[in-house]
Amino acid sequence: MSDFSQNNHADAVIDPIKLDKLAEVAVKVGLQLRKGQDLVITAPVIALPLVRRIAEHAYKAGAGLVTPFFSDEDMALSRFQYAPDESFDHASDWLYQGMAKAYENGAARLAITGDNPMLLSAQDAGKVARANKALSMAYQPALEKIAGFDINWNIVSYPNPSWAKLVFPDDTPEVATHKLAEAIFAASRVNNTDPVAAWADHNAQLRKRTKILNERNFRSLHFTGPDTDLTVGLADGHEWHGGASTAKNGITCNPNIPTEEVFTTPHALRVEGTVSSTKPLSHQGTIIDDIRVRFEGGRIVEAKASKGEAVLNKVLDTDEGARRLGEVALVPHSSPISQSGLLFYNTLFDENAASHIALGQCYSKCFVNGADLTPEQIAAQGGNKSFIHIDWMIGSDKIDVDGIAQDGTSQPVMRKGEWVA
Repeated sequence: MSDFSQNNHADAVIDPIKLDKLAEVAVKVGLQLRKGQDLVITAPVIALPLVRRIAEHAYKAGAGLVTPFFSDEDMALSRFQYAPDESFDHASDWLYQGMAKAYENGAARLAITGDNPMLLSAQDAGKVARANKALSMAYQPALEKIAGFDINWNIVSYPNPSWAKLVFPDDTPEVATHKLAEAIFAASRVNNTDPVAAWADHNAQLRKRTKILNERNFRSLHFTGPDTDLTVGLADGHEWHGGASTAKNGITCNPNIPTEEVFTTPHALRVEGTVSSTKPLSHQGTIIDDIRVRFEGGRIVEAKASKGEAVLNKVLDTDEGARRLGEVALVPHSSPISQSGLLFYNTLFDENAASHIALGQCYSKCFVNGADLTPEQIAAQGGNKSFIHIDWMIGSDKIDVDGIAQDGTSQPVMRKGEWVA
């Protein structure tokens, strides 16, 4: 399909005014791009209409240079059909080293998600896992800059028709794409007359919640509910964050659009018990469902899933830190994304419908004075290190959360998935 017809098709089912507002929000709220700052964008090629609008708003904000990198679903599948076996242990490390260098030089990062969550579901699980591991290892130099909040960064989404048909399987591709676009716009708050002001109000509410949790300074969180009895120890000197966050370069950004979570760093050695997922996890083109794991001494010692179990266990074998937690996040069941009733099969959205945990790399930002801590100090305080960072959902309207104070007393934090005042 030609570029001209692609754009006409997109405009026919995706409101161009709202798409432009999403681009504006990505630049002005998500990144708060600084004048003269370069921007690196990664996106599926089908998201070109959004990439173009983001570039326009970035240059209007004074961007130095906008550089996009594109992925393509058909090319990804061609690899699994035609590439030699050794290809799956290889990734373009030169590319991610270049991105890391750009971030070192002050560039901002914006990622647009929208790939088909089921793209690789019919491919060899071993090859998928090997390719994912190689990519995770190659990506590490760039991930360290992002996870360490060295830079201002942001993730937004574009309604790919192949993704839309998974969310709305009973609709035509055009109708499904329109519905997914509207759901993305609603969750991203661009339906408001002034989306930038709406985000300022939302960030203020998230700051109030993080202030309460930081004042309580819990030693651990206890999650209980169906197939879940999990105690998550919190890292020494942990700090809760949510919504807008100030990067080490001094720029306040909203890393995720949308976002409904408040989150912090668990202690990598102090997680005990069992937990089950409450929503499917879409990971690198594979759906992993009904995850059930058991922790001992902070490490997953048993893991099962009704779908995608082989990929899950390969992910857990990525490195030593892959079996430990790097994030714990609290999200009320009444969040707008949860109340939409939609399962997005996309972590950016589904993690904002439910409380969740993340395997792998921690955020150094989630420590008191985290910007001044060395990697060794972060590890000594319980921060985890890994090539991966993968969120999966454990919250619902059947899950209770209690905070365990430093003196061992318990205090209710959530009941049936809702905040306790």
